[in-house]
Amino acid sequence: MKPVKVGLLGLGTVGTGVVRIVEGHQEDLQSQVGSAIVIEKILVQNKSKQRALSIDPSKLTEDAWDIIRDPEIDVVVEVMGGIGDTKAYIIEALTRGKHVVTANKDLMALHGPEIIATAKANKCDVLYEASVAGGIPIIRTLIEGFSSDRITKIMGIVNGTTNYMLSKMSQEGASYESILKEAQQLGYAEADPTSDVEGLDAARKMTILSTLGFRANVALEDVDVKGISSVSQEDIAYAKRLGYEVKLLGIAERQDDYISVSVQPTMVKLSHPIAAVNGVFNAVYVYGEAVGETMFYGAGAGELPTATSVVADLVAVVKNLKLGVNGLQGATAYKEKKLKTDEQICSKNFLLLHVADRAGVLARITQVFAEHEVSLESVLQQPNPNNPEAEIIVITHDASKASMKKVLQAFESLDVIRQVKSVYRVEG
Repeated sequence: MKPVKVGLLGLGTVGTGVVRIVEGHQEDLQSQVGSAIVIEKILVQNKSKQRALSIDPSKLTEDAWDIIRDPEIDVVVEVMGGIGDTKAYIIEALTRGKHVVTANKDLMALHGPEIIATAKANKCDVLYEASVAGGIPIIRTLIEGFSSDRITKIMGIVNGTTNYMLSKMSQEGASYESILKEAQQLGYAEADPTSDVEGLDAARKMTILSTLGFRANVALEDVDVKGISSVSQEDIAYAKRLGYEVKLLGIAERQDDYISVSVQPTMVKLSHPIAAVNGVFNAVYVYGEAVGETMFYGAGAGELPTATSVVADLVAVVKNLKLGVNGLQGATAYKEKKLKTDEQICSKNFLLLHVADRAGVLARITQVFAEHEVSLESVLQQPNPNNPEAEIIVITHDASKASMKKVLQAFESLDVIRQVKSVYRVEG
């Protein structure tokens, strides 16, 4: 085959990694695909900027359309981020018959169905392994590795920033505010950390994973999202005392073709493998009817881990070119989306209650649970020298989200409850 020419949109952290791998692993890549892979043009913001990487200046452009409209370019690799203009570039590239590899989770979460449909209409590939969990090949695994199975649940740590923060809070006993500041200084958290700490980044990734896993077009607004900004050191200390770790989990479940997707701080039993995933690492736990339980673990971000996923997609595109099957592979969301109601969403729950310290309080609390058909796994009253009121910890058996809402509403009018301090889902 003649050399495959690539246009690269973006030369930031991941784009630099892509250039390093393509140029440094050329012999290995050619042995796999049977032709050279050449990065022909690269979109940058400033051509005269000094770079750590030596690049032929003639390959640089400040105009994305120089790449999109170039008839010599076979594949567009997008690692620039953004949504509006980026979507226009990708749609136009596909319309012109160019294949697309992207690492853009925001774009695929919001506009994935339209982009995939455009690709199929033009017999092009659009691959996006790097959009979720960095170097972990979870998207290809869901599409190909589980093609003969039926996935019932996907549970993952898919945001390294929040996992780093919760790990440090657990290991060092530090406050949320101090760890957030440290994460920003280390470059793990942005100056505006909202997308990470409020669960929005993880929600976009779970939108992609649940769409692939359940073969239904899940939208971002279908994801119930709660971040970690309200997680206290007290919550983490109680979790550890009871044998749990607090993790920000994305959880997608399917039962009888009805699905639910959420992102929320969750208490995970220490015996569960995902509880041991610390720092900036990611992990995705997949449950299949045939295979049972599997876990995929690795670096969730970074120059070379993410670039490895991008280049793996590029290799897949070139292999498809050789076989003449571009646009014919990939997962199709052919199922009707049926979302679970609050009555159908069930889980165990942890509650920390600040209550009046007097006789009969526990009986009144357990009566509320009984009235709404929520059974209790354990109830623990612990003295807290920092709190003059009594503290009661409750862990429920599986209860519906609707029943738990009614319990919490009843607690608001119960005079013996001073505050519902914390409520968490429990896994494992």
